[in-house]
Amino acid sequence: MSEDMARERLVVLVVDDAPSSLALLCRMLEDAGYTVLVASDGEMALERLRLVVPDAILLDAMMPGMSGFDTCRLIKADPGLTHIPVIFMTGLSDTDSVLQGFDSGGVDYVVKPVRAPEVLARLHTHTRNARIARLARDAVDIATLGVVLVDTQGRIAWRSPKAIAWLQDLSPHGQIDRLPPSLTPVLTAQSSPDGYFLRGVGEQAYIVKNLGRTGVGETMLLVERQTAASGASSRLAHAALTPREAEVLSWLSKGKTNRDIGDILGLSHRTVNKHLEHIFRKLGVETRSAAAALASAGLDSCVKL
Repeated sequence: MSEDMARERLVVLVVDDAPSSLALLCRMLEDAGYTVLVASDGEMALERLRLVVPDAILLDAMMPGMSGFDTCRLIKADPGLTHIPVIFMTGLSDTDSVLQGFDSGGVDYVVKPVRAPEVLARLHTHTRNARIARLARDAVDIATLGVVLVDTQGRIAWRSPKAIAWLQDLSPHGQIDRLPPSLTPVLTAQSSPDGYFLRGVGEQAYIVKNLGRTGVGETMLLVERQTAASGASSRLAHAALTPREAEVLSWLSKGKTNRDIGDILGLSHRTVNKHLEHIFRKLGVETRSAAAALASAGLDSCVKL
């Protein structure tokens, strides 16, 4: 038994409709130091999971009634179970079957008849990775960060508690099972390293950053809610104003008229107007008062920092 197993017996749920396979797997896993739970079909497996949360699941892909693929989809739909690694056992090794297993939420598969060394090696790897990931996610929960893991099809595999409310605000329908359309560009290779500035349904501002791919084929996103000051500062930073436009905006925030700004900077009235047009467009505002308020909030934020 390994040092990790000696400290704590890991729990594995084995789901298989063949009694002979169940008996073989139970003996093999118990000899390796695992605690084993058994289920003979998908419905029984779901009943077991209402009582106990195992460290891993070995799941037969082809069973009478509810298939292993459908069972896995239901498991992954439960936020309290989604972190459990599911390893499929199947006599089907064709590409379509393998892809179906991954598409339903499985992390790996072994081909029947199973071989003990292979099953144990895969179990050890996936239970270790799942536990490390869960510890990291618990740390994120404590830090109250908005972190989201998204798979290659845009489905949300996991999100921190803070991210749940923020994603609902960013989604026009309040759905959080898939990435909102407004966040799709964040997943592209051309994603801005500074993140994307977005507004929620309630006009709350957010910055969303792509933190890169994880080790399980998912992308990690960081969602940050902006306060009035930090949001203004972020918009100013992303507006890419020219030095002259920044000067014009600075004097505008101090209550100066266009004529005053022209006199101070040695510019014509028409040139000041043209600079203001560019500033309004870059900041996404329509009036002098909105631009001045944004500039004042951004400058206050910079001073506090």
